Amino acid sequence: MNALPRAVLLLVFVSLPAPAVAGNDIPSQIAGIRAVGREGAGNARAAQAWQTLARSGPEALPEILAAFDDDNGIATNWLRSAADAVGERALREKKALPVARLEQLVLDTKNSAAGRRAAYEWLTRADASAAARLLPRFLHDRSPELRRDAVALLVEKAGAAGAKGDKAAAVAALREALSGACDKDQVDDIAKKLKEQGVAVDLAAHFGFIRTWQLVAPFDNPKGTKFAVAYPPEKGVDLTAAYKGKADAECRWTPFTTEDSYGQVNLNKALGKKKGAIAYACVAVVSGAERRVEFRLGSQNAIKVFHNGKEVFGCEEYHHGTDMDQYVVPVRLKAGRNEFLVKVCQNEQSEPWAQTWGFQARLCDSTGAAVPFVIETAPTELR
Repeated sequence: MNALPRAVLLLVFVSLPAPAVAGNDIPSQIAGIRAVGREGAGNARAAQAWQTLARSGPEALPEILAAFDDDNGIATNWLRSAADAVGERALREKKALPVARLEQLVLDTKNSAAGRRAAYEWLTRADASAAARLLPRFLHDRSPELRRDAVALLVEKAGAAGAKGDKAAAVAALREALSGACDKDQVDDIAKKLKEQGVAVDLAAHFGFIRTWQLVAPFDNPKGTKFAVAYPPEKGVDLTAAYKGKADAECRWTPFTTEDSYGQVNLNKALGKKKGAIAYACVAVVSGAERRVEFRLGSQNAIKVFHNGKEVFGCEEYHHGTDMDQYVVPVRLKAGRNEFLVKVCQNEQSEPWAQTWGFQARLCDSTGAAVPFVIETAPTELR
C-alpha cells in the first residue's frame, strides 16, 4: 500500500499526548514524507516521519499544510492525515490554532491549492468570522474549491436579494457569481436563475468551447482498425486539398459551426451518418500571448488531438460514455496562431447507443475558466 488509511491513522494517534517536537525537526520529517514514492517506495521512512508530525503541537499545522503538493498526491495524503491528527487533537484539548499563520497560508497563492483549501477549513473551524471575511477574495482564485465556495456565497446573496424583491441586486450578484463560476453545475444553476430574470447567458462562450471547425471525412476505419493510421490531414492540413477517402469517396474540407450550448459537434449531422469511418476537425486559434492552457474535450469515440502538428493526446476507446471535460490535455499556446487537429473515429457497432459520432472541445485554464482566443476562419492552408 502507498499510504495507511487516513481514518486508521487518526483513530490510533489523535488521542495520544503530544510530546514536544523541536521546530527545526519538522522540516526533516516533512522531507521524509515528501520523498515517498509509488509502489511503497519510502513508506518505512514516511511512516516514522508521520508519527512524529502527528504528535506535533498546533504550531506545526501551517508548516505541514504548506508542504502539500498538488502534483504529489501520495505525499499530500500522508501530510493531510498528519495535519488532521494535529488539528483534531488541538481542538479536543482546547488549544488555540495559529489562525494568523493559517490565514497567511490561505491567502498566499504560491502555496498548493490542496494546502490552501485544508488551511481554510481549519481556519474556519477556529475562527467563525473567517468565511465571510475571506470568501469574497476567492471568486477568481486558482483553487477550484475556494473559488466554488466564493461563487456559492454570491448565489446565496442573490437568493436573499430576490426574496426581498430586489431584482437588480439579485441579478448583479448572479452576474458576479457567473464571472467566477467554472463548475458546470454551478454555471447551469446561475444561468437558469438569470434566465428567469430575463438575462441570457452564452454558455459556450463562458466555458470557452470552440464552435467553428473545418471538417473532412470519411476516411476508412474498418472494424475500428485505423486509429494508428496517419491519413493525409495528420501529415499537414491544406484546407484547399481533396483526398481519396472511404470507398474512394472524395473528401474535402467544409466549415461547420455548432449551435449547441456546450459546443457539441455532431458529425452525423454535419457530415452524414457514417460507420467504420474517421473524420478530422481542424481549427486555428489566435492567442494574444503565450500561455499554458488546457485543451479539454469529450467524445464517445476513439479520438486523437494534435497541437501545431504534434500529437498531444489519444484514446482508442469506443462508446464508453462521455462528459464535459472528459479528457484534459495541457498545452502551451504560443502568441499568435495555434493549430488544433482532432481525429474522431467511428466503428461499425449497430447498437442504438453506438451511433453517436462527435466531440466537444474547449480552451481554459487549470481552474476551468475560459481563456481569450480568436478563431481564424479564413480557408487558408494551415501552416
